[in-house]
Amino acid sequence: MDMLNTILNLFLPPLTIIFLFLFYTYYLLIKFVVCLYKHLCLENVSGKVTLITGASSGIGEHVAYEYAKKGAYLALVDRLEDRLEIVAETSRKLGSSNVIIIPGDVANVDDCKKFINETIHHFGKLDHLINNAGVFQTVLFEDLTQVQDANHIMDINFWGTTYITYFAIPHLRKSNGKIIVNTSNSANIPLPLSSVYSASKAALLRFFETLRVELSPDIKIIIILPGFIATNMTSPHFIEKYGSDFILSESVKKCAKAIFRGIARGETYIEEPSWTKWIVLVKNLCPEFVEYSLKYLFYRYLKPSYFKSE
Repeated sequence: MDMLNTILNLFLPPLTIIFLFLFYTYYLLIKFVVCLYKHLCLENVSGKVTLITGASSGIGEHVAYEYAKKGAYLALVDRLEDRLEIVAETSRKLGSSNVIIIPGDVANVDDCKKFINETIHHFGKLDHLINNAGVFQTVLFEDLTQVQDANHIMDINFWGTTYITYFAIPHLRKSNGKIIVNTSNSANIPLPLSSVYSASKAALLRFFETLRVELSPDIKIIIILPGFIATNMTSPHFIEKYGSDFILSESVKKCAKAIFRGIARGETYIEEPSWTKWIVLVKNLCPEFVEYSLKYLFYRYLKPSYFKSE
């Protein structure tokens, strides 16, 4: 075993460089052709049943509107029933002829089973599952009164998404459907003040990348990696602590339109705003540079503002 690893340590790096040098140009050409095909062959979602969690506001709400404009049937899930009613009515006006709401909590496994069962009972099928429900966090890890205070973040962001996915898989197999999961760029970039939140999103990213292999080709999985999007969930935290001039954000409507286009094209990853993917590239190539920049940002701007607001 040790001998084999020694051989791999010696020969795999140069072989990888040679492989990339010889074949990377062809890889890019193939990707370009596939990209053109995806732009020309958009999925028609009219009449397709789409279940959206966290649909009462933010990205979930506006993605629902994009689906509604194209005539999709919607099952809207959230804890806030009154807000779901408003989103459902707006979706009907925009073009969705069949919309139901299912109040409940994704962190409750029985509720997740109910979401799927009621959707199947009403529509008879499920085509798209959009896992969007999540909670945000801005706190120093050491400031938690007890570490268990962070459990709800993992319960909602990670387990809430995996519960409903588990119950949806048999139905999505029948329709050759899609699972769309809203993670975050913080899964790839270590943002200060969001340790447990970032961990929950990183767990989602790796879980669904693995599930993509397991479920292929029956079910397609699309992973969304948003940057900072101006929603009711995120903006108040940053405005309160750092002021509105700190926020480098994209409007939720623009983000939702980009997400819907990516889903219709069948993208593997959707990174929005698209410039954020270049930060991830730099991190992969020069991790020390990104780490130093984040440390400077934290100690120069975030940490003083954090303690000042307490």
